[in-house]
Amino acid sequence: MRYLESSVHYQTFPTTPPVSRGAPLANSNNLSTSSPDDDGHGNASKASLNTNSKVTGGGGGSGDDDQSTIPKKQLLTLAIISLAEQTALNSISPYLPQMTGTFPEVDQRKVGLYVGIVASSFAAAQFASNFFWGRLSDRIGRKPVILFGTLATAACFIAFGFCRTLWQAMVVQAIMGLVNGNAGIVATVLGEITDKSNQSSAFKYLPVVYGIGGITGPLIGGLLARPVAGEPSGPITELFAKNPYLLPNAVSAGVLLLDFLFITLLLDESLKEARKLPPLGERVKNLFVWLWEFTSSSRPSYIRVSQNYRDEEEDEEEEDSPPYLTDNSGSSSPPALFPEAAAPVPYRSILTPPIIVFLMTYTIFNLSNISYNSLYPIFVSSPPPIGRGLSPKEIGFSLSFVGVVTIIFQLLLFGPLLARLGNLWGYRFALGGFVAAFWATPFVGYIGSADGQSAKILPWIELYSVLLLKTVAAVVGLTCAMLLITNASPKPSTLGTLNGLAQTLSAGGRAIGPLISGGLFTLSAGVANGGELLAWGVFGGVAGIGLGLSLWGVGGGSFVDEEGGEEGDLEGGAET
Repeated sequence: MRYLESSVHYQTFPTTPPVSRGAPLANSNNLSTSSPDDDGHGNASKASLNTNSKVTGGGGGSGDDDQSTIPKKQLLTLAIISLAEQTALNSISPYLPQMTGTFPEVDQRKVGLYVGIVASSFAAAQFASNFFWGRLSDRIGRKPVILFGTLATAACFIAFGFCRTLWQAMVVQAIMGLVNGNAGIVATVLGEITDKSNQSSAFKYLPVVYGIGGITGPLIGGLLARPVAGEPSGPITELFAKNPYLLPNAVSAGVLLLDFLFITLLLDESLKEARKLPPLGERVKNLFVWLWEFTSSSRPSYIRVSQNYRDEEEDEEEEDSPPYLTDNSGSSSPPALFPEAAAPVPYRSILTPPIIVFLMTYTIFNLSNISYNSLYPIFVSSPPPIGRGLSPKEIGFSLSFVGVVTIIFQLLLFGPLLARLGNLWGYRFALGGFVAAFWATPFVGYIGSADGQSAKILPWIELYSVLLLKTVAAVVGLTCAMLLITNASPKPSTLGTLNGLAQTLSAGGRAIGPLISGGLFTLSAGVANGGELLAWGVFGGVAGIGLGLSLWGVGGGSFVDEEGGEEGDLEGGAET
């Protein structure tokens, strides 16, 4: 087996890099796991690889003795980033229907439709931009992209608080979706600071953070909207009286600005090519030097050929390199603003057939997830026989209870489950859980319609069981999908591109899911008997297609290693 001429990174692969190029040595256990990049300067921590460890189920978890140390500071920083963003984004949902109803051009009988349009504009914009942000992070680094996305999103929240028309709200939400690709970048960073021995332990916390953000966000939006009930008594209360939804948006923007500070101080760059650059603050100062050279120099230093240029392999062999490059005339030039990236990896090297099929199933996964989330409150709140006639209080209690149980499951039971199933079969289990939940939900009994206490309790047990199955399937599938995407990248330098593409397709599913599911449920209302089966049955079939594709196209010999376990990588890891 021969390696490519370009340097191959081994960030997420279970084998130790060979000390020489070409075929690996026969006895890989003698190889040193030290890396010249572990310079202790606060750059992204890299867990050392244990060549004797056996990864059970492709990242399902190994013994504690074999598990590499997780960089806790970076993991905590990524958790803060995700929690801040989820808190801000989820703060909109409680007041959005009321806010949309105040727009002058909105028909009060179609508020639900316009709420869906405003919400879909965010996802549709992410569909158009997430791939770009992922590709850009592969070129300039992860940290600058996350910083820009956080700051721009905070500005959009301030603007959203001043919206007074439907078009203003749609435009601001679309801009917010365009500038924010942080979800995929966070997953990319998490994949780069872990290896296969500790990936499942690290990735399982992301859905937990999302769940906490789903609790804290609605609290901000629900409690702070319309803070002025009577006549304003000062300039501040007058401002909030004229803009009744500005306060929750201002608080969300403040959360993001605090998050921006945390990112600046605590987040380390994880892209290997960008780690040799000066700190981000120094690079910003150098930008002014470059601009001055552009306007005053006949031959700016940043376009001169550097005598100190080394290829990537020589860079890896020599730790020390001068912070300032010299041109042919011997004069110094400022450090580079961006890493000297190699030629971009062709798309055909990234989008191999197994990865394409997997991305198709990931789109179906997100479409199914958001469609269930949209259908459930409509279905259970509608009057019988098409619905189950639950009150908003009962709906909120059911969602909160299942959310708490799901967080407990993710913390206590997810690791053992993934150790038994592996990433791929865990992902297939999630798609199968969606199929079962979609087809079982319309058969839940009518709450409180039967005689006898036991007969009244049974429909609640049915409802909670189906809802719990769906929620567990969602968090297991999301975690396993992120692990599969991380290990599917041909090389770590393309991980941002692949995550960006996955988030793009995810946003596409989230954009069309509510519209399709709402339309199907509206059609089902006109069916006399069993009309509720229409929407649930259609999306159950769609999830079934995703399950079939995962069994047919995302598997085979490339998912089984020598020990009989799942590799978790769609192309065979570092082998090309």
